[in-house]
Amino acid sequence: MERGQVAVLLLLLLSIQGLSAVRVLPSSNPAAAGDTLTLSLWPAADLKGGSWAIGDSLILTWLGDQQAVFPNHSGRVAVNVRTAALTLSSLTLEDSGVYAVHSSDPPLRANASITVLGETLYRGSSYRTTNASIQKPVLNVTLGTKQSRPLESSPVALTCSVSSGSSPSFLWFNGSSEVTAHHRVAFSDGNSTLTILNVSRYDGGPFRCFAFNPVSNGTSKPFVFTVIYGPDNVTLTVNDQHAAAASFVSGSNLTVRCSAQSGPPALLHWAFEGHFLNTTGPSLELVHVNQEQSGPYSCLAFNNETNRSNNITEYILITKSQATLLKLHVWLFPVMPWFGCLLSNV
Repeated sequence: MERGQVAVLLLLLLSIQGLSAVRVLPSSNPAAAGDTLTLSLWPAADLKGGSWAIGDSLILTWLGDQQAVFPNHSGRVAVNVRTAALTLSSLTLEDSGVYAVHSSDPPLRANASITVLGETLYRGSSYRTTNASIQKPVLNVTLGTKQSRPLESSPVALTCSVSSGSSPSFLWFNGSSEVTAHHRVAFSDGNSTLTILNVSRYDGGPFRCFAFNPVSNGTSKPFVFTVIYGPDNVTLTVNDQHAAAASFVSGSNLTVRCSAQSGPPALLHWAFEGHFLNTTGPSLELVHVNQEQSGPYSCLAFNNETNRSNNITEYILITKSQATLLKLHVWLFPVMPWFGCLLSNV
């Protein structure tokens, strides 16, 4: 197999196996002969080691803080071992080609095609005038929305814009993960608008927009939604126990706790035997309880932004003493089968 065919095969393999979320971004493209070019990774990756190559020719390798440059690039290349960015100085026309980065820890492959133009062509007035109108740098990447506090299950749209920049392309990130289209996410307006068709409480962000063109790039400030939802999944415990599975002795101090999943946090109200108590908040304190306080206790959760409510009711049993409770269980055990039969015949 000829050298050119090997290079093409290598690049195809790199393209197929590369991580779609990682891209090689040049500091300029096309670049001018004699200038310095930096190839950076986006998003940044913490690589323990790896290699850079142009076509099928290795440029350098590195492991930890150590790097080794191959003879054909000796004296004019270096890698930032913390960011994996490759810097090439004193560019020549022969430096045009496809640059590929490879790492096995973590596994990563990415590449970019770079063109180096001659000094006269790059800096000549005709080239400069033409490219000034075609390739303006990306400036002031901003992210905005009309729905900063969306209701759960409603659609919400984020729009990315630049104050300047020729034909920018857009990538979207939620945290460190690239956002791609799927059944709940759609892109429009050349990927500058991201729409979540039915937002959930887990879609808060932070979202970032990355805008780029061949000569520059920029990233928006992070944006976080406040998703309004609930209340749901209301729970009630007594002294950190489920009320239905426990009983309590007269004279005990009881802490009844209520919780609900809600954004913003739900307002919590308490009731006993269907009558509201003069207590609000997540805890109801019962001091030196007696048997007359046995009965159904309710917690009502209300979200004043969704205008929704939810509640839970649990029966709290308070006995005279542990001995009384034991006698009650012993007495009930032999008659329960008879009582069950009686109920089944009714």
